[in-house]
Amino acid sequence: MPPLYDDMGTAVHLARPPRRVVSLVPSLTEAVADGHPEVLVGATQWCTHPGDLDVVRVRGTKNPDREAIARLRPDLVIANKEENRELDVTRLRAAGVPVWVTVIETVPQALDSLERLFAEALQVPVPDWLDAARELWSGPLPEATVTAAVPIWRDPWMVVGRSTFTGDLLRRAGVANAFARHPDRYPHMALEEIDQPDVGVVLLPDEPYVFTESDGPEAFRRTPTRLVSGRLITWYGPSLLPAHEMLRRLVAAL
Repeated sequence: MPPLYDDMGTAVHLARPPRRVVSLVPSLTEAVADGHPEVLVGATQWCTHPGDLDVVRVRGTKNPDREAIARLRPDLVIANKEENRELDVTRLRAAGVPVWVTVIETVPQALDSLERLFAEALQVPVPDWLDAARELWSGPLPEATVTAAVPIWRDPWMVVGRSTFTGDLLRRAGVANAFARHPDRYPHMALEEIDQPDVGVVLLPDEPYVFTESDGPEAFRRTPTRLVSGRLITWYGPSLLPAHEMLRRLVAAL
């Protein structure tokens, strides 16, 4: 087969259409498993969807067990520039394992990247949910009706900053990211910089930090908070469908 080129522009040489796939990204695991679970043979411990996924676990996104991956004899490993380490990708390739790296910082990028993953890398039909997600999330940006801060960690506090999939997803739902102009993508912020008058709401997801009713909202004295599904604002895949409805309801309630 002629070489293919992943989102990084790196040539990926495949001997055949991939039928043994290891995913190192929860979003990509869910995306592939939704329509083609038969090709997945390995995934990380953080790949929690679908709930009945029965594959070999190869540790985490930042510390994958490369020896375990090699033992699975994958035709292809799928990864992401942000979620996985370049070192692991380089070493897998050096061991003769083909790796397809995605680059996703916006919703349009996610839709295009997933379409290429299915059509070019996996060589399987593009699933119906991807077409439905494109219809929901494409089009002109709506007017932003609320400004939100999205912490992803506490002690120290970290928030979603510039050039992130989450920030773009929220903006396409009518929610402006309070820290979209910050020079860092995930800046450390003092609590008082988050809990301030220009922030209309603080969205507290349940991943990567597990914010709960008793862990997170109590820190904010000025700004109202909402607990939200981390999967619905940070994952790209079938979650894009319920994410649209969740954010529509959230904006309407604010």
